Amino acid sequence: MDHLPFLSILIFLPILTALLLALVPKNDDKGIREVALLCTVVNFVISLCVWAKFNPAASGYQFVEKHTWLEGYDVNYYLGIDGISLTMILLTTLLMPLCILASSHITERIKEYMVAFLVLEGVIIGVFAALDMVIFYAFFEGVLIPMYLIIGIWGGQNRIYAAYKFFLYTLAGSVLLLVALIYMYGVAHTTSIPALTQVIPHLSLNIQIWLWLALFASFAVKVPMWPFHTWLPDAHVQAPTAGSVILAGVLLKMGAYGFLRLSLPMLPLASHYFTPLVYTLSIIAIIYTSLVALVQTDMKKLIAYSSVAHMGFVTLAIFTFTQQGIDGAIFQMISHGVVSGALFLCVGVVYDRMHTREIKLFGGLTERMPKYALLFMIFTMGSVGLPSTSGFVGEFLTFMAAFQVNKIVAALATTGVILGAAYMLWLYRRVMFGELNKACAKITDLNRTETVSLSILAAFVIILGIYPEMVFQLTRVSVETLLTEVK
Repeated sequence: MDHLPFLSILIFLPILTALLLALVPKNDDKGIREVALLCTVVNFVISLCVWAKFNPAASGYQFVEKHTWLEGYDVNYYLGIDGISLTMILLTTLLMPLCILASSHITERIKEYMVAFLVLEGVIIGVFAALDMVIFYAFFEGVLIPMYLIIGIWGGQNRIYAAYKFFLYTLAGSVLLLVALIYMYGVAHTTSIPALTQVIPHLSLNIQIWLWLALFASFAVKVPMWPFHTWLPDAHVQAPTAGSVILAGVLLKMGAYGFLRLSLPMLPLASHYFTPLVYTLSIIAIIYTSLVALVQTDMKKLIAYSSVAHMGFVTLAIFTFTQQGIDGAIFQMISHGVVSGALFLCVGVVYDRMHTREIKLFGGLTERMPKYALLFMIFTMGSVGLPSTSGFVGEFLTFMAAFQVNKIVAALATTGVILGAAYMLWLYRRVMFGELNKACAKITDLNRTETVSLSILAAFVIILGIYPEMVFQLTRVSVETLLTEVK
């Protein structure tokens, strides 16, 4: 058991299951759903086994797998995780079964839909487990294909436009990541991330600046940072519910993870040099997209813009180069993944019943949907950052770190909390309270599957808010190691 290649299993179990499903007759839709759900649940259990076996007190990478791939070029199939990677993998494997459960409304091309989601899970885990730049890049780009298909085939009325915009934005940024990879290989003659972390920091500031900008172009689009965010609202609005969940819950985290895994440790001089730029873009994202969220009439679009604002806190915290800041950024990523994923599931619940997301067409849902109203309230409070919810911990640590390094930046960032409370409470009041809209007179409360899915996420929102040490004990040593490389 101790010698099992856990990371390869996590990556390739869903991919191989997807290949198996591709051979299943199309008329067995129920069986296809059950196999996909079973696979994602098994993967979640395996990730829990990895968590149980992970040693949080040890520095360095664990569960390392290394096999020669391109002999003579020092390009290897090289996997391993630290505490930061593990938290992202756990978040991915938690959300994926819920995405499968939330896809009951999909009635066309079910086999292809499940195949796309299973492949997506495998390549996302590959991004978080890769310790070779070529493997990292392959998985990082591989995410585009299934997500493009999910938006483009099963999305809304303008799905083709949204899918192309998503694909072109992220692909354009990633081309520069490839250029940087090639340059670093020419310098170090290896694509091993740990080896590059020892060599690349010794390059001159001028070279680091160009490499940092190349990486920034790729990661900033994925986060997405302002002004590279315009693809996100379109992608969210057009994507099916499960697509929005995984997009907000996990895909946006890949950009922030790229900063933590590559930009900071490999390019510390350039990372410090560009800190004012990151602060500026983060503050604009927090304030501007919060103001835009305030005027939205579509529930999904409002939550999409709120995601940009919340990820602004993450990038701000990362570039404080402090223990509190990076701890806060990682915690905020996990909290946002759970809360935003849950909010998109909540929107999907009423959309499946009413076939609209227009806020003005709802009202008084507490009369007809008390369970839904309670769970929606928990996620709203988590998004606002109410104490005892997961959203509070990440934001509190972010502000602590920001006040240490730049009080003006911290003061400006705190306005995002006020604006966030404004648009989320406004949304909740309009949808849940007031007179029951006649169009909602026959709407039904959560069914058993929806109740279970949302209750699981609500439990995480509260548990993480009360006991954040669950995350910090995994990431503390990894963050300390990262800070020694950056400073």
